[in-house]
Amino acid sequence: MPLNPIRCRVKERSSCVLGRPEFLSLNQPPRHSRTSRRTSQQNQPCENPAEPPENMKERKEAARLPDEDCMQLNPSFRGIAINSLLAIDICLSKRLGVCVHTSSSWGSVRSVVTLLALTGHGITWICGTLLCLMQSNTLAGQEVLINLLIALILDVVTVAGVQKLVRRKGPWDLSPGFLDCVALDTFSFPAAHASRAAMVSKFLLSHLVLAVPLRVLLVLWAFLVGLSRVLLGQHHLTDMACGFALGLLHFSLMESVWLSSSACQTIMSMGTFSWSSTH
Repeated sequence: MPLNPIRCRVKERSSCVLGRPEFLSLNQPPRHSRTSRRTSQQNQPCENPAEPPENMKERKEAARLPDEDCMQLNPSFRGIAINSLLAIDICLSKRLGVCVHTSSSWGSVRSVVTLLALTGHGITWICGTLLCLMQSNTLAGQEVLINLLIALILDVVTVAGVQKLVRRKGPWDLSPGFLDCVALDTFSFPAAHASRAAMVSKFLLSHLVLAVPLRVLLVLWAFLVGLSRVLLGQHHLTDMACGFALGLLHFSLMESVWLSSSACQTIMSMGTFSWSSTH
């Protein structure tokens, strides 16, 4: 039987309508997309074989820039928390930098705060320990002083190594002083003064018999030394906290490898022998 012309017309109309671009599936690209890609690839200029490789690298880097600069729309909760804590740390540290310059809000006491920070400097403690060791005549005193000297050297070396690895700048991005460069205290994290003050205070509290007021003053001194560097704009609050923790770690490590009196006397004899031989 001959087909109904009305049905044929309906099929032709439906096929024409479904063939429009707006009715095509989004997952299936239209047929002319392949041809357009081929024509676009043909229209692109071919790379010059005589072009130096530096220009080709610059072109590739320029093509990658939009992908690298794109913003992450769905960051993780951990990343948001870390960035928020770092922002709070920087904000509070800058607000506490009240002795950065003489024109700051606490600029009149800047010299006092600087002197307080100097009492926790590595050069001050190493030179003072060597001077006391030269004047000491008892075996117990020499044992404590030699172990303290080793702990100070360990603290300086460890803090300098961590600072070189992290390379964190201070909140005010100030250039380190001459004594800081000598003691390798050129970066912010961790705070070397806080680490040294915590280690020395714990060391003296454990190996010296002190009255209660002196013990309280020693703990207060360690806290103020760490805080003084924050007031001077050299360290963040997290740098100070990590410095205190690192100093206590150095003390516990030194206690585990404590040198006996005989070992200290051997070191003393070696030092006096080398000193006498040079003179």
